[in-house]
Amino acid sequence: MHGPVSIAWLLVALCALTGAYCLLRMRSGVEEQRRAAGGEALMGFGMAAMAVPAAVFTPPRWAWPVYAAVFGTAALRALWAARGAPHHLHHLVGSAAMVYMAVAMAASPPAAHHGHGGTGVPLLTGALLLYFTGYVLLSGARLVPAPASAGGGGPAHRGDRPELARACRLSMGIGMVAMLLAM
Repeated sequence: MHGPVSIAWLLVALCALTGAYCLLRMRSGVEEQRRAAGGEALMGFGMAAMAVPAAVFTPPRWAWPVYAAVFGTAALRALWAARGAPHHLHHLVGSAAMVYMAVAMAASPPAAHHGHGGTGVPLLTGALLLYFTGYVLLSGARLVPAPASAGGGGPAHRGDRPELARACRLSMGIGMVAMLLAM
């Protein structure tokens, strides 16, 4: 990742912690929530690995096509899941953005991995930035607490709490904006 090392490490921490929390969400009793949490865990850990500062670790050239293949597979899975549940389209866009970043890193010369910017297609990067910025703003607005309803049900499992899942997605959206800005 390009940019200041301290920001890169903060991004690594944010994405890794989000991925770890998504693994915890996979204990949900609801099948659909487990699947979504698994995809989000993959995204969180993948983003964390991509955000490691190049000064600390530069992945070998073969790693970028592997990233592209893994997230290409995730994108196909999200596309398949979106047939019945349109909210999976966001997972499709996120996976496609990861493929795009991996391809851009694979196509850039090794010296560019240590510099600032200059990788990727500016128009596509801009479109992805616009999408994820809008997603972050919308997700943040959805986290505003609603008035409490009378007589709530029993205690919910941590993985079944929608506000925590939204916070998880919000933090990954923020991470994606930061990664796209660094391109």
